[in-house]
Amino acid sequence: MPGFPLESKSLRELTHDGRLLFLTRMTRLFAYGLISVVLVLYLAALGLGDTQIGVLLSLTLVGDTVISLWLTTHADRWGRRLMLRVGASLMILAGVVFAVTKNPLLLLLAATVGVISPSGNEVGPFLSIEQAALSHVVPSVRRTEVFAWYALAGSLSTALGALAGGVIAQGLRAWMPPPDSYRAVVLVYAALGGVLIPMFSMLSPSVEIPHDAHGSPKQGKRARFGLQHSQRIVFRLSALFALDAFAGGFVIQSIVAYWFHVRFAVEPAVLGSIFFGANLFAGISALAAARVAARFGLINTMVFTHVPSNLLLILVPLMPNLPLAITMLLLRFSISQMDVPTRQSYTMAVVRPEERAAAAGVTGVARTTGASISPMFAQWMLGSTLLFNGPFILGGSLKIIYDWLLYRSFRSLKPPEELGNQPAKPA
Repeated sequence: MPGFPLESKSLRELTHDGRLLFLTRMTRLFAYGLISVVLVLYLAALGLGDTQIGVLLSLTLVGDTVISLWLTTHADRWGRRLMLRVGASLMILAGVVFAVTKNPLLLLLAATVGVISPSGNEVGPFLSIEQAALSHVVPSVRRTEVFAWYALAGSLSTALGALAGGVIAQGLRAWMPPPDSYRAVVLVYAALGGVLIPMFSMLSPSVEIPHDAHGSPKQGKRARFGLQHSQRIVFRLSALFALDAFAGGFVIQSIVAYWFHVRFAVEPAVLGSIFFGANLFAGISALAAARVAARFGLINTMVFTHVPSNLLLILVPLMPNLPLAITMLLLRFSISQMDVPTRQSYTMAVVRPEERAAAAGVTGVARTTGASISPMFAQWMLGSTLLFNGPFILGGSLKIIYDWLLYRSFRSLKPPEELGNQPAKPA
């Protein structure tokens, strides 16, 4: 079983592009964490109702889905660096519009077209393109380890961003009303999108896919969404990942922050501290996933760490006071992200190298699609006394169903490094 020294060696052996991709992820996830804590509070302070906020959050994810699908399916043809810069530009667009207007229609338009994360998690085309690039530059036996560090870097950055967002908003209240303090955080988000553009420009041409990896023109015409040989596997995974993301959409970070604010009157600075701790635990759990997967396998790690984390999620709203609710949330996050690097590594392992970018894009879009539907229902539940705790219970229950279906469908399809390169077929 590999330990952390081996994982550190994997990081030391990263190329300049690999290190830069880590840095861009950290910058981006800091921005996502920053805005996720205050986004719903900001929209509520602008006067939007629960239904309007729910629709806006869902359209944010719907727009990200469409944008991601187009950018990821064109990245290998038009250039990965170009598509990454376009995604960063859309971050700027969303942040600026959200900061300068409270017109619901303009906000809806910016949410649909721009890139903004209400969950603190990855949205847009970035992750899919970066995953494919990383998979080409690391050995398959170390892929899960690198992805685990990659997930840890993102979780820590999200945690710091959440902490900073809460502290900034709380601190500025001494000089300005709440809407303006939240608006300042939104402007910082837009500025960080601007920082990403030159960073992506610093990537070398080696991150682009080789010309001959596209296949012949005839193969390209027959492929759907850039997939040919891996199509069946990717579509089955995508359906399951969409279910998982739909369940997760009920408990995105903005909604959980709002729930704590309404249920226990938690102030923004405290919310930032809660999610700093939550994302810190999430990052550590992602790093531990590499060691667990090396011993028990990717699918087993994905499923048997995910189930208890979802049981803990269901327990959060059942706690009678704030300390116990926070404890359940932190315990949940301490194991909740062990499926993230394993899921990403598994997807890259069971598809052909020339189809990795497309596979990451299609599965990523499936997840975003699933996650885009549920926030409107979750926000509606939060406006109901009877259903106020529903997002946690429904989200956790659906995630457990996903775990069972994933294990049943893919327990026999193991990646080459777990089978000595022997082929396997899904059950």
